[in-house]
Amino acid sequence: MSVFLQQFLDYLSLEKQYSKHTILAYKTDLILFSDFCELTFSQSDIENVHYNQIRSWIVTMVDQGLSNRTINRKITSLKTFYKFLQKVEVITVNPLQKHKSLKTTKKIQTPFSQKEVMEVLNVFEENNFESVRNKLVIELLYTTGIRRDELINIQQDAISFTDKSFKVLGKRNKERVLPLLPSVIITLKKYLNLKQEIPSQASELLITSKGTKIYETLVYRIINLYFSHVSSKEKKSPHILRHTFATHLLNEGADLNSVKELLGHSSLASTQVYTHNNLSQIKKVFNKAHPRSQKND
Repeated sequence: MSVFLQQFLDYLSLEKQYSKHTILAYKTDLILFSDFCELTFSQSDIENVHYNQIRSWIVTMVDQGLSNRTINRKITSLKTFYKFLQKVEVITVNPLQKHKSLKTTKKIQTPFSQKEVMEVLNVFEENNFESVRNKLVIELLYTTGIRRDELINIQQDAISFTDKSFKVLGKRNKERVLPLLPSVIITLKKYLNLKQEIPSQASELLITSKGTKIYETLVYRIINLYFSHVSSKEKKSPHILRHTFATHLLNEGADLNSVKELLGHSSLASTQVYTHNNLSQIKKVFNKAHPRSQKND
């Protein structure tokens, strides 16, 4: 790995404060491109490439059957890397400065219905550690909208039963306080009682039956396992529960700014992607409330 690539990864970690998962994605993309350049052009130095070399990589990825969305993400990694090289004055021109992203169709992520969520929450055993933990995982994701990484890293001492809330560390190390619903507090107390029987040195709230901190694939498996029994939707993941949280709040009339704060978004633009599913509900409210929509008018 080149010295500039390592400096770039350090920059993402220390200055931009990106998550480990995001940094790994950047690193993987850049190494793949480096391997391609070495194999195709006998050039391992990706700091000084021309756009036609990047274009060749794009064509290769298309031939391999990668989606335009995936290719765009990989090219974004390259573009960010070359912007960094400009910043530290290693290069003067970004070879991707005039590049246009490949066209993609907008993916509409379908949230779970309230009925599906309620069906899942009614299937758990009450005195089994893993069962209660899994229920808590789903309840926290659905009732607070936290990200998977935020869930995994919740510290046990961040829970306040007095305030009925907990602290979560989001992107860019921004801390926010989120409320705990009474039903979640009940599950949480059951979980903590059962957790006392598991030998563990972990400071995190959520652990495995072996006492170690839970991990990303485990959280995904939990969501996929339980929702597969009640939902035929194609995608069943922690992010879909976050999407469901936002959609259900908006359907019930929650203010967009409040949802933005709960989700930990830095701008309303990020939150607005959750509003498309809300359109049918908005129409119902509009037709019911607007004076000109009255049948007898």
